[in-house]
Amino acid sequence: MHKVGMIGDKKSVLGFKAVGVDAFPCSDSDEAKKALQKTAREHYAVIFITENLAKDMPDAIAQYKSKKLPAIIPVPGIDGNYGVGLKILRQTVEHAIGADILFGGD
Repeated sequence: MHKVGMIGDKKSVLGFKAVGVDAFPCSDSDEAKKALQKTAREHYAVIFITENLAKDMPDAIAQYKSKKLPAIIPVPGIDGNYGVGLKILRQTVEHAIGADILFGGD
């Protein structure tokens, strides 16, 4: 069975922990980078990360983009949506298909 992890502020990871996801509370992007490296090294298949942390570490996330695993998925945290998840989804689809079919260039 593949492991699933959640990286984010303490309040945001609580809900994930309640449903059995391994939680990695972090207070800043430096801690989040270390948690990301650790979870990737430990063969987590899916790593959720709050957008407030993901927006400050695009290079750390990008190094896993071409790899099959882990899938790194930015999600809104308790403090709201930063649009990071949609931006990454848009770039991924455009790269895979060659056109922005989801958002029509908006």
